[in-house]
Amino acid sequence: MEISITTPALLFPAISLLLLAYTNRFLAIASLVRKLFDDYIHLKNKKNLLEQIKSLRKRLNYIRYMQAAGVFSFLLCVACMYCIYRSWASLASILFATSLITLLVSLFFSLIEIFQSTTALEVLLSEVEDLTN
Repeated sequence: MEISITTPALLFPAISLLLLAYTNRFLAIASLVRKLFDDYIHLKNKKNLLEQIKSLRKRLNYIRYMQAAGVFSFLLCVACMYCIYRSWASLASILFATSLITLLVSLFFSLIEIFQSTTALEVLLSEVEDLTN
């Protein structure tokens, strides 16, 4: 298979949008962490908050891995384009394949983070159910 310069260039907008989405998730969680910190200081019942904080810590780590893999994929795409420019076809193919794999890793961590956020919401819902009973 021969790779032209447009092949890795097709990933640029996809990776850029993915990184933007990851950054938005990070900013939302950072805001939530700050709010939880304030709640932790003022509340008497801190058990549920501690569970939420543990969950947020896991989610922050997953987002860190997602972003790192996404940025690494982007760097590999740029390196692939440089190799194509220099007519180093075999190295370009390896870099492009590695870029796709790291993008896949990034998406995998994103999926794990989504499941983790669902678990965190379940903790909140269980607390609301306990309050209504």
